Amino acid sequence: MRDASATARVLVQALPYIRRFAGRSVVVKLGGAALDAALDRALAQDVLLLRSVGVRVVLVHGGGPQVDDMMRRLDMKPEFKDGLRVTNADTLDVVRMVLVGKINRDLVGTINREALDDPVAVGVSGEDGGLLTVTPRESSLGFVGDVSHVRASVLERLLDEGLTPVVSTIGADEAGQPYNINADEAARAIAVAMAAEKIVYLTAAPGLLEDVDDEDSLVPRLTSAELYGRIEHESVSKGMIPKLRACAEAVDAGVGTAHIIDGRVPHALLIELLTDEGIGTMVRREKTW
Repeated sequence: MRDASATARVLVQALPYIRRFAGRSVVVKLGGAALDAALDRALAQDVLLLRSVGVRVVLVHGGGPQVDDMMRRLDMKPEFKDGLRVTNADTLDVVRMVLVGKINRDLVGTINREALDDPVAVGVSGEDGGLLTVTPRESSLGFVGDVSHVRASVLERLLDEGLTPVVSTIGADEAGQPYNINADEAARAIAVAMAAEKIVYLTAAPGLLEDVDDEDSLVPRLTSAELYGRIEHESVSKGMIPKLRACAEAVDAGVGTAHIIDGRVPHALLIELLTDEGIGTMVRREKTW
């Protein structure tokens, strides 16, 4: 009876959030460092539950560690400049193979297995249907691009059909040349183009920390202006900077809230979205607490 009562309390607490987010879009970015078979299954269950109550979820994934691993297996050396992967033609082939051909297919398969007799996940590359149009970042990075346009209607049509898009972050320029895109930035661009209610970054950290060596020093809430002030702080790791900047830019461009949460925690997405306490760091444009 105690378990049943606890379950009932959770459902009652979740109900106002379910009503608020029904019919709204939520963009979820899954980082490569947070990819794990058991956690991917829990994430699939979260996505399916949110879909069942009317939340329009778009899942965007990275895969940096997996690309690094494949490059080493092929006797290729990963190279980075200012936190971005230097991407020549051979590296681009590996990135496309890992992101589109491996990670994307695995995530789609995991969601559809959890959906049982109602498969809903659809794999989409940014190259498909002109979803992500890019411009080159700089010549020294090779085929690395910035998103210049998102054809949001590609995703909206899938969502209207009751499907769940799973997006791998390879885009193309106007001539059709593929480019590697930073997944944090791609997710931000998609969320802004869709006027999303939320963008959620699933990471291998609890969120923004006051002290990078103390996981109990979580910063639960802050504004985009406060976040910009922290981006260059010594306590912020280089890997977290693109996520922080993307969160601030997303809410300044109209996304309701941005969240950085611990993707290593099973069902972290549901905990953050459907409970009063939440689990990570939430960013708003204005202070409302």
